[in-house]
Amino acid sequence: MIERYSRAQMEQVWAEKSKFNKWLQVEIAVCEAWTELGAIPHDSMIKIRTAQCNINRLAEILSVTHHDMTAFLGSVAESLGEESRFIHLGLTSSDVMDTALGLQLKEASLIIEHGLAELISVLEQKAIKYKYTLMIGRTHGVHAEPITFGLKLALWVEEMKRNAKRLSSAIEAISIGKISGAVGTYATIPPDIEVIACNKMGLSPAPISNQIIQRDRHAQFMSTLAILGGSLENIATEIRSLQRTEILELEEPFQKGQTGSSAMPHKRNPELCERICGIARLLRGYAVTSLENIALWHERDISHSSTERVILPDACLVIDYALFLLINVMKDLNVYPENMRRNLELTRGLVFSQRVLLALIGTGLSRKEAYEIVQSNAMKVWQEGEDFLTLLKSDNRVAERLDAKKIDSLFDYDYYTKHVDTIFQRLELG
Repeated sequence: MIERYSRAQMEQVWAEKSKFNKWLQVEIAVCEAWTELGAIPHDSMIKIRTAQCNINRLAEILSVTHHDMTAFLGSVAESLGEESRFIHLGLTSSDVMDTALGLQLKEASLIIEHGLAELISVLEQKAIKYKYTLMIGRTHGVHAEPITFGLKLALWVEEMKRNAKRLSSAIEAISIGKISGAVGTYATIPPDIEVIACNKMGLSPAPISNQIIQRDRHAQFMSTLAILGGSLENIATEIRSLQRTEILELEEPFQKGQTGSSAMPHKRNPELCERICGIARLLRGYAVTSLENIALWHERDISHSSTERVILPDACLVIDYALFLLINVMKDLNVYPENMRRNLELTRGLVFSQRVLLALIGTGLSRKEAYEIVQSNAMKVWQEGEDFLTLLKSDNRVAERLDAKKIDSLFDYDYYTKHVDTIFQRLELG
């Protein structure tokens, strides 16, 4: 049974209330740092710790100032009185906004990281379960040679582990604070304040900044989400393909009472996987926008700001949702080994063509001659519906080099699974 998705946790990270609370967290952390350096009296700091931001009052002030930071500061000041003079001491708006954004991105990333870890776990379990389940491997959509479904799943496991490494690196890149003043010179606020405040918030201080934290960091994060989305799409596309009626080796969950079409009651469509594929397209678009945000005028402009208000929260929300979808698809995935076997044998033995080729070469025949012999028989199977093994045994060019027992031995599916254990050991699976 597919669980119902709740976006509450991720929505909470990006809610206006959360944003302003993080702005206040930054302001208070900076005041704590000033207090440690002796610039703010300890008694005043006790009062500052009680500061609040009234969002309704902020909105009223914003309607006059048309500047969200001054509106925020006005609301906070009203909750403090005289001690409000220490709030925002030496800071510029981006010191607060970008550092708070780092807090939001870090919090959102940990939710994404948790979802990715769960997906990896589900894929690992399925890979072990279907380790030796034979199916046809396809290249260009055409039957190639046998593989196992477990190997396909193991491939996805390893891809997701690479995504986990990329995500970890991206989290490090955006878990950054910047408290360096109007153009990053620390003229109005010493570097020690930045170090102390960032440490209190669990962020790393930017080694150097101008008025903002540089947007290559955010582009790395967004590109990482886009790559992760592409990997989810890769799996979803494979499931969609293998769910086609004429293949039907895999099928995403279909619940009791669910309908696939308003017109055709028989329909069972891979609509969950199609959603994942659509989300991946959205993420790629957001990644492009984040790359466009890297280049800003001089020490900063705000051309990046309007786009980030959309792409950062939305990208986190949709990747969280896509992970949820795929986790549940994989948990309840319908797997049809009997159809895998049927499709494996659909080409009447052609999957063993390379084994025959290599065996003929092994008798001293040139590769060109061996290839022509095998291909000529293979084409008869394609075009005339003949049986490949029967054709080979009746071909004198083959019979004079390989006896019937040897030819039979070449048609052995176990040949293709002999190194499955080695591959799983490399991946530390099972």
